[in-house]
Amino acid sequence: MRLDKYLATVGLGTRSEVKKLLRKKSVSVDGEVITDGKFQLDPAISQVMVGQKVLIYQNYYYYMLNKPKGVVSATTDKVERTVLDLLVEPASNQKLFPVGRLDKDTTGLLLLTNDGALSHELLSPKKHVAKTYVAQIAGIVTPTTCEIFASSMTLKNGEKTKPAKLKILTVDEAHERSVIEITITEGKYHQVKRMFAAVGMKVLELKRLQMGSLKLDPKLKRGDYRPLSKQELAKLRHESL
Repeated sequence: MRLDKYLATVGLGTRSEVKKLLRKKSVSVDGEVITDGKFQLDPAISQVMVGQKVLIYQNYYYYMLNKPKGVVSATTDKVERTVLDLLVEPASNQKLFPVGRLDKDTTGLLLLTNDGALSHELLSPKKHVAKTYVAQIAGIVTPTTCEIFASSMTLKNGEKTKPAKLKILTVDEAHERSVIEITITEGKYHQVKRMFAAVGMKVLELKRLQMGSLKLDPKLKRGDYRPLSKQELAKLRHESL
C-alpha cells in the first residue's frame, strides 16, 4: 500500500493534508523518515509513526449509517447517488459496502463495512437475523392483520413468507392511516411493502430501526454515520457464528 493512502485511511487527513505532513518529515516507516507518499509498505508488518505516535492500521471497518431518502444501497450507480457518496475521509477510503439493501426511499439503520465474511453471515438465510422496521401504512391495521403476518402468508407472486411479528402503534381511523412496527427474519425483495400489498394496504413510510442486536442510534441524524462500538461489534460477531 502507498504511504499516503495508508495515512489517509487511518484518519490523518485528506491526501493534500497528508502530503504536508510528509513534507514536514513527521512520518517514519520502520524507523526511517519517509517524505514520498508513493513509498510502498505492508500494513500488516510495517511500523508507521507520526512523531512519537505509533499508528494502528485496521483490516476491517464497521459503521452505522442512518440512511436518508433518495440514495441507493449500492457501491456504485450510474444514475443515482449511493450511500457511499455520503462518506468523507477516512471512511471514503476504506472500500466499504452496505450489508444488505434498503430501498431508495427507505430510511434508517444500514451497516457499512469491508468485512465480507461478517456481511455474508449476517445476510445468510440460515441465520434468521431479525430486522425491525417502523412504518406508516395507508389502511387500518387490525389484530387480524397481525395474525395474518404471524402466519406464513402468501405474497401476490405466490412466494411464502416466514412468520413476522406485527405490532400496532397508532391507528388514525379518520384518515385511514396506521403506524406499525414489524420484525422479519428474512430479506425478500421489497418484502415489507409486498406483505402489506398482499392484505390490500400500502406502505407510505418505512424506516429500519434494528438489525439483529444492532439498534439505530437515536442521536444519529439522517445521512450521518459513526463507527460501531466494541460492544456493538462483539454482539454482531456473536450472532454471525
